[in-house]
Amino acid sequence: MNYAAVWHEATSRFCFCLEPGRFLFRVQTGKDDVKSVTLHSRDKYLPLQWKDTRLATPMKRVACDGLRDYYEAELSFHVVCLRYCFELEDFDGNRVFYSNSGFTKEMPQDIERLFDCPQTLREEERFQVPQWAAGKVVYQIFPSRFATTRSISEEVWYQSPISAKADLGGNLAGITQALPYLRDLGVDVVYMTPIFRSHSTHKYDTIDYLTIDPSFGTEEDLCRLVEKAHGLGLRVILDGVFNHTAPEFFAFADLKQKGPDSRYKNWYYPESFPLNSELFRPNFKCFGYYSGMPKLNLRDKETAAYFAEVGLYWLRKAGIDGWRLDVADEISHDFWRQFRRAVKAEFPEALIVGEIWHHAPDFLEGDQWDSVMNYPFCRAVLDFAAEGCLSASGFLGALGFQRGNTHTAAYPLLWNLIDSHDTPRILHLCGEDKGKHRLAAALQLLSPGMPMIYYGDEVAMTGGKDPDCRRGMLWDPKRQDEEMLRWYKRLLQLRREIPAITQGETLREEAADREGLIRITRALGGEEVTLLFHNQEGAVSLPDLAGKTDAITGKVFPGTIEGITAMVLR
Repeated sequence: MNYAAVWHEATSRFCFCLEPGRFLFRVQTGKDDVKSVTLHSRDKYLPLQWKDTRLATPMKRVACDGLRDYYEAELSFHVVCLRYCFELEDFDGNRVFYSNSGFTKEMPQDIERLFDCPQTLREEERFQVPQWAAGKVVYQIFPSRFATTRSISEEVWYQSPISAKADLGGNLAGITQALPYLRDLGVDVVYMTPIFRSHSTHKYDTIDYLTIDPSFGTEEDLCRLVEKAHGLGLRVILDGVFNHTAPEFFAFADLKQKGPDSRYKNWYYPESFPLNSELFRPNFKCFGYYSGMPKLNLRDKETAAYFAEVGLYWLRKAGIDGWRLDVADEISHDFWRQFRRAVKAEFPEALIVGEIWHHAPDFLEGDQWDSVMNYPFCRAVLDFAAEGCLSASGFLGALGFQRGNTHTAAYPLLWNLIDSHDTPRILHLCGEDKGKHRLAAALQLLSPGMPMIYYGDEVAMTGGKDPDCRRGMLWDPKRQDEEMLRWYKRLLQLRREIPAITQGETLREEAADREGLIRITRALGGEEVTLLFHNQEGAVSLPDLAGKTDAITGKVFPGTIEGITAMVLR
């Protein structure tokens, strides 16, 4: 047994409350290194001679990342404090106990050598997320390029490639008119990139957080959009850019004018005066060294209070359903804790999603965000489906790492994207190969979590890196790929109709690397489905699945999968 691969810590990442009186315990081991894991627990304060509270609970392997296996067990109890350890047995019958004091051949008898779980503390730390969001489908909109009620020529709207400053006249009223299209597509959540006053088309350099940009409309337009969306059963998420502002934002403008005498000196990070924006590296902190986006100091109490109030303002004023937070991993944990407390105290069902491009366990412990934009998922899909540089087992390993290391409350809320306004379009990344695009979409839409569709992907929009990925939405049916649209609609329909696809227990998970095949079987409530994802042009024989029906096409599976494709077999 590889002792170095065994790991658990008595923290809320490995031992957490699911609901009052019910808890989940996790431990990791080396891949295929142990035959079984048992959780041993007992009451800390009741002597055994008074009451024997010892309990042995078998643990289940729930994920594998290619190097490590992840085991979990749920346990219900009502005590002041629980003490516990793990018993691991290898395939040769050797047993070892893993506790707070390390590894022993026998069960530790000294209770102080066991791991510790204070019940009330863990219950107070419980990670509570908006249950409405679990598994819902998100649609990302770039407002200036998605839809408009203005008269815009086709030459202007469909220009490609497109420049960063191209004004297509997109507005909120146009998005409102397009909501029935999104409902028909199968979307649940509309996420719009920034809509507040700014001189740019992208609006990530905000001048006024309390005013809708006039090019998009008015506050009343936003309220009408939200009201109509809610009437159609859709939620609305706004983009909060709290890492930085525009130079014209009132606080920075004052700082630039008054220098060290400005009352807003602590709102930013000036290094010297006067402020100089012409330097290769400005003498104040910025987003990515870009002087047009000076970085806010949210460790300052006044600054933090202002932006927490911005978050509340639009929840109250327009009835939005939450925030996606830009460059959120470059902002202090203290601010996000304050932001969450303020928002959840008044709007407990508001969704808080952070932008981060890597694994983020320190932000997903229940005291900051509800979810993240899942870029590790995006990378895995691109590597397997678009570029073919990741094996089938490597893809399953990447997903297994997330499953084994993400809080179970946050896992169904991860925003699984395959492209965004910050990346080239998925079709472009697939080398304009629509078969690869369809495979990537299937991996996205048939996985647990919240798939985030970038506007236009469903009709096969293409585009290179920013700003070309932000072209005008293809509304002309002659410009749309009808086959791709049908593919998206069918996958989203199956996602709703067959809960086992995304919510079921995983009964079987296999990878055939040489053939480029992933096979996953899940079951829920008596319904069993097998998902097949194939990233090569050749054929793979699967005779044991012959005779099942592919729910995507309605055709009987002949026992052989051919070409780059995906299937849902029932």
